[in-house]
Amino acid sequence: QHVESGGGLVQAGGSLRLSCVASGRTFSTYTMGWFRQAPGKEREFVTAISWNGGNTWYTDSVKGRFTISRDNAKNTVYLQMTSLKPEDTAVYYCAALVSGSNVYFHDGYRYWGQGTQVTVSS
Repeated sequence: QHVESGGGLVQAGGSLRLSCVASGRTFSTYTMGWFRQAPGKEREFVTAISWNGGNTWYTDSVKGRFTISRDNAKNTVYLQMTSLKPEDTAVYYCAALVSGSNVYFHDGYRYWGQGTQVTVSS
């Protein structure tokens, strides 16, 4: 399982850093992803990072503003969010990618956390 934290209420243009702590398995072997879900919308891919941090993927709308990183010694993946916009408002989730699955689709992920709410006011 994963436990996300770091969400909150922030004004547009502000920053937040989300954390996702894993437990109960070999965290360092998994590609990890962040997804988000706004009210009335489907869960969407935000970003992902390979097991050693050597590869990262971002959805276009967050490129240049969000940065994913990980610390395998701490079983933690981070999402640094800057220049936040009201459209970034959502519940943010982290999960582990099943080997061989497409990094962009939530169906390929397991061990979802409970999520952390991010609200950006205009």
